[in-house]
Amino acid sequence: MNFFNKNLNGILVCFVIAIPSWLLGKAFPVIGGPVIAILAGMLITLVWTNKGKAESGIKWTSKIILQTAVVLLGFGMNLGVILQTGKQSLPIIVCTISTSLIIAWVLRKIMNVPSNTSILVGVGSSICGGSAIAATAPVIDADDTEVAQAISVIFFFNVIAAVLFPVLGSALGFDTTSGSSFGLFAGTAINDTSSVTAAASTWDSMWKLGSETLNTAVTVKLTRTLAIIPITLVLSLIRAKSAAKSGNADSASNKFSLKRAFPMFILYFIIAAVITTVCMTMGVSADVFAPLKELSKFFIIMAMAAIGLNSNVVKLIKSGGKPLMLGGCCWIGITIVSLGMQHIMGIW
Repeated sequence: MNFFNKNLNGILVCFVIAIPSWLLGKAFPVIGGPVIAILAGMLITLVWTNKGKAESGIKWTSKIILQTAVVLLGFGMNLGVILQTGKQSLPIIVCTISTSLIIAWVLRKIMNVPSNTSILVGVGSSICGGSAIAATAPVIDADDTEVAQAISVIFFFNVIAAVLFPVLGSALGFDTTSGSSFGLFAGTAINDTSSVTAAASTWDSMWKLGSETLNTAVTVKLTRTLAIIPITLVLSLIRAKSAAKSGNADSASNKFSLKRAFPMFILYFIIAAVITTVCMTMGVSADVFAPLKELSKFFIIMAMAAIGLNSNVVKLIKSGGKPLMLGGCCWIGITIVSLGMQHIMGIW
């Protein structure tokens, strides 16, 4: 009862913001519900500065609901199917992810971008936009302003990619009788699933390919999403070792512990993916897990609303130049590497 008295108001506020954001996200998939929710939260907090009893619930939503959403994402992944159909894309995925992370690491030092922001932008650019940011933020203890900034950067380049890539693909001479080459390009070079879907669907419509491009792009995108697991685990280990060396706590708490370093919600995410894989191997339809996948998307939107409510939009705008430049460099690097790898492998 004490939990509800403390958090219910804030949770309800986030829920109320999430509903129209979710509906608008379906109507405008290029933008997506999470971006709409975070922008709505930012605008509301400009006039609602004193949140009173709602503040605790808003913070709880931005953390616990976010972690729950990541766990539920696992129910959308059949590891066997993704690994089997994603073999061709795997070398490209590894190269694009490595490129983005290296660029983010190098520019963080050159441009003096805050560590958490550069990690979130690098991971969001290389893996799967908002979902990767959602999974990474709790691991590195990123605050809501850092998350909002990274989401804003990713959103900006998502919109550009969704509009520009079908035109670019046509100009570069991608195969128009099959959707496999452009689907592979969209799945490896566009950040967020919503924009991958939008670009692939546009290509299908342009060349009357049904859903061929979309199926390829989504499969490749899901293969990319699997990188959330090793990257978040590595980041959690680095974070724990760094804390142990800092000497800010007593020796007992500074001693490195795998159990303490391991983010439990990532373990639950893996278990969810394994359950999905086993069930689908036994003949269970993927439609059984569709409600959980949809709930995951809604929870991410709720969490983004909470993050928007906790964000200082004025500070975000003032400090947004460097993260935007970093995100642009990551995005350009990924695009060039994706095209180059496809050319080397004879796909394009």
